[in-house]
Formats: sequence, C-alpha cells, structure tokens
Amino acid sequence: MEVHDMNDQLTAPDTYDAVVIGGGAAGLSAGLMLARARRAVAVIDAGQPRNAPAAAVHGLFARDGLSPAQLLALGRTEVRSYGGRLIDAHVTAVTGTSGAFSVALADGRALTARRVLVATGVTDTLPDLPGLREQWGDGVIHCPYCHGWEVRDKPIGILAVGPMAVHQALLFRQWSADVALFTHTAAPPTPEQAEQLAARDIPVIDGEVTAVESRDGRLTGLRLADGTLHARDAVAVGAPMEVRADFLAPLGLTPQTHPSGMATHLPADAMGRTDVPGLYVAGNATDPTAQVGAAASAAALAAALLNADLVTEETAQAVAARRALV
Repeated sequence: MEVHDMNDQLTAPDTYDAVVIGGGAAGLSAGLMLARARRAVAVIDAGQPRNAPAAAVHGLFARDGLSPAQLLALGRTEVRSYGGRLIDAHVTAVTGTSGAFSVALADGRALTARRVLVATGVTDTLPDLPGLREQWGDGVIHCPYCHGWEVRDKPIGILAVGPMAVHQALLFRQWSADVALFTHTAAPPTPEQAEQLAARDIPVIDGEVTAVESRDGRLTGLRLADGTLHARDAVAVGAPMEVRADFLAPLGLTPQTHPSGMATHLPADAMGRTDVPGLYVAGNATDPTAQVGAAASAAALAAALLNADLVTEETAQAVAARRALV
C-alpha cells in the first residue's frame, strides 16, 4: 500500500505524545480521546479492517446497520477535526523505551513517540475449505450477536473448528430452532456437551466437511466427504484468531494464548497497560471477544490513562524545574 498522510497540510511534530497503531474502531476511539486532550497524536492504519467483508455493524448503539466503511470514515473525520493525524501505512517495528519509542514504517520513515497504544485487532484463521472464504462475512459468519438477527429462523450450521463450537451452537439456538453442529475434523462432543445439545434439539452431524457450497452467490449448504449435501442458509465458524503484533517483538512483547483458547492476544491489565512501560493495548488485540462498541470503549479508557500518565510525568518535570530555580 502506498503510504499517504491524511494530514499533509499539518506540520508533523518531532516527537508525538502518542502514536496509535491500528485505525479501526478501537484505534480511532483512542485517537479521538487523545486529540481532544490536546495531545499530538498520530493514528497509523494498514487499511485491513477485520470486518470489511461484513455488510453492516450491528449491536452498536445509535449506529446499528452502518457499514464498516462508513463507520471508519466518520471516525477518521472526527479525529482529524481535533488535529489528530491519520497515516495510512504498515508498521514494521516498535523499538525504544517509554518517552522515546521509535515506530518504523514500511516506507522507511520512523515516528518518535512518548507513548504507544496498539489497537491492531486480530485476523481470523479460516479453515481451508473450498467456498468458505468467498462466503466469509455473508453466508459464513462467526458471532451470533453480530449476525444472529440476520439469520433468525433459518437453517444454521455450526462448523466445529475450535474449542468454542458447542458453546457457539447453543448460542445460535437462541436465534433459530434449526441449528446443527458439524463435527468436521474436531473431536466429538463430550457426554455432557452431547446432553446439552440434545436438550436443545441440536443434532450432531459427524463426518469431514469438504466444501461450503453456494449458488448464484448465495450459500446453499455443507458438502461432506461421503458426498452428502446438508442444506444450510448460514454457517457459523468460530475460527481461531491471531493478534497482529509481530512489530512488537523488538520490545520483547509476544502474543500469548487467550484464556478461552480461541485466540492469541497481548496481555494487559483492565486499563490497557502492558508489561512494557509506556505501551498500551486495547480492543481485539487484547480482548478477542470484544465487539465494536466494547473495543472502542476500552480504547477510550486506555487513552485516558495514557494521557494521565503523561500529565503525571509532565507535572514531575515541572516540579523538578521549579525546585531547581529556588
């Protein structure tokens, strides 16, 4: 991607108060909070939003049904209106220490920042099945709270590819009476899980799934290795998620397995602080279960703490300077 600074008319500071890496809902929320706090802030985004294939964002108060692209456009406009800078670029590495981080970009530039907030989100590791990726975000979905209403009362298949498949099937049962769990290559449900599924009238279909089939762009069902086609209008896939954070390796911060077992994430406390002083994280990068609203809220909180951290540092410096004069 060509690097383009969306605030070319502004003079870039020698050192930013904060650089936010990731320009999705979390990153823009953090950028907005910091720009309104009169901080010199840059939001760097690689232009690869996870929810880009989805038609709309759902469950977001006052913005339900807005397309992901529209939501991000509104957020970018708001950040710019308060003087925040938006830079379309890939970050390759973050080095340095609190107060003097260096954020390297793929085009060879580097930004210096007193603090860094990571909001790069995650990527979905989709099963390698013919037809699945083409339906991702449409006929193939993952979150009942994001997509359940749109597939209500329709035949839904749950493709078991991770540890949360049974939980996912029980959740989707809230939206449809016709839900079936396809074990695919996963282990069969435990006796306790089988009892739960039976109690909710969710059949378990054994056998490897070989294809997600569609007709005229619309999902029609799951094809099994024995040739059987099971008609489904939607397929839910709880695909494993990987945090986008390779650029933090120079700081010694590496992704860890999330307690759910469904993703990797960057561990942080409730305020978004990591074990690296001056480095914060928010959104799906630390909480893979967070929806858009929760990710944005967590990022606003982390940004507020980051700003308070800077105020504390600046106050200590001012006190020291004052004492030096007396």
